[in-house]
Amino acid sequence: MAMKRLTRQRKAVLDVVQKARNHPDAAWIYQEVRKIVPSISLGTVYRTLEALVSEGQIAVLARAGEATRYDANPVPHHHLICERCGEIVDLEVELPELLAPARAAYPELTIHEAKVEFRGLCPACRQTLRS
Repeated sequence: MAMKRLTRQRKAVLDVVQKARNHPDAAWIYQEVRKIVPSISLGTVYRTLEALVSEGQIAVLARAGEATRYDANPVPHHHLICERCGEIVDLEVELPELLAPARAAYPELTIHEAKVEFRGLCPACRQTLRS
């Protein structure tokens, strides 16, 4: 899909997601964008996020029972979810050893990628527990 025109609202939403380090949800993004574009509606934020995802500019993180969150890094990668504070930390690791056995066990399937979710403690929570 071709990129749509970069309107003031679209630029504000993209900038907020790209500057966030917390993999924010739409409600948080909306509150931040309203500081830049006070007249923006929540519906516009949702539509803009959907467009940015479909254009491959941002990625979506959907987890059952939780609000959808957005990632400024659209390149497939893994995450660590902090069990204490819920922070999502990007992990730039390759896990090719997962794909080979899955492909061998299920030759009738075409497997392109694996998504792995790690659970543990973020640096801040780990430091707090050491203190």
